[in-house]
Amino acid sequence: QVQLVESGGGLVQAGGSLRLTCAASGRTFNWNSYAMGWFRQAPGKERDFVAAISRSGGNTVYADSAKGRFTISRDNAKNTVYLQMNSLKPEDTAVYYCAADSIVSRQVRSYRYWGQGTQVTVSS
Repeated sequence: QVQLVESGGGLVQAGGSLRLTCAASGRTFNWNSYAMGWFRQAPGKERDFVAAISRSGGNTVYADSAKGRFTISRDNAKNTVYLQMNSLKPEDTAVYYCAADSIVSRQVRSYRYWGQGTQVTVSS
C-alpha cells in the first residue's frame, strides 16, 4: 500500500508564499523509482498540472502559470517532495495534490498514486 500525504496548505494573502510538502510511505513503494508531480484543482474545474520532477531530481517541468514563481524539489533521503510557491495570486486558490509515477508527465492520467490534497487559499 502506498500513501502520499500532503501538508503545508493554508490561507495566505496575495503576494505571499507557502511551501507544500508531500511525504511518501508504503512497504512496496520504492521512492527512487518514481517521478513526482504536483497538480491542483479549483472548484468546478478540472485537475491541472503544476510541476513535476524526475526520480533523481535533475529534471523539472512546470506549467506556464507556475514558471518563475513555483519551485519543485525532492529529498530522496526523506521520501519527500516539495512545492515552494512564491508571489501567490488569488487564481492559485485550489486543492493541491501530489502524485507519483514512473516518468515525468504533465498528464493526470499518467500518475498511478495520489494524495488526498491540501487546500491553498489566496486572498486578494
